[in-house]
Amino acid sequence: MADRLTQLQDAVNSLADQFCNAIGVLQQCAPPASFNNIQTAINKDQPSNPTEEYAQLFAALIARTAKDVDVLIDSLPSEESTAALQAASLRQLEEENHDAAARLEEVVYRGDLLLEKIQSALADIAQSQLRTRSGGPSQTTPPES
Repeated sequence: MADRLTQLQDAVNSLADQFCNAIGVLQQCAPPASFNNIQTAINKDQPSNPTEEYAQLFAALIARTAKDVDVLIDSLPSEESTAALQAASLRQLEEENHDAAARLEEVVYRGDLLLEKIQSALADIAQSQLRTRSGGPSQTTPPES
């Protein structure tokens, strides 16, 4: 994923493309202008173009892209953000990361213990089934702790 400035640049370029496309399509679909009420037979036979639908479509696209540009601009660091504030923010994030890593290690450790217990229980079950099928004595081994 690109950084915020690249995303902002891409959004502004997309907005410019949408403006150009909107103008081009609207010019293409625009009805011809009449000069001194002179109408040719060709102009009268042309079907009506859905210019209103195109206008609404491009207006929605442009509005959505403009909103994306605003969100990206708001997500950029402000001028009040100094190196000291950024360093403090990074320290806080590092502490949160360290705490999350410690919690993750604890969960993994407990998961490993639980896995060992499950594997031991499965081994006991398998041994019991083998003894039962072979007709041997059905002694159970005491569980390991």
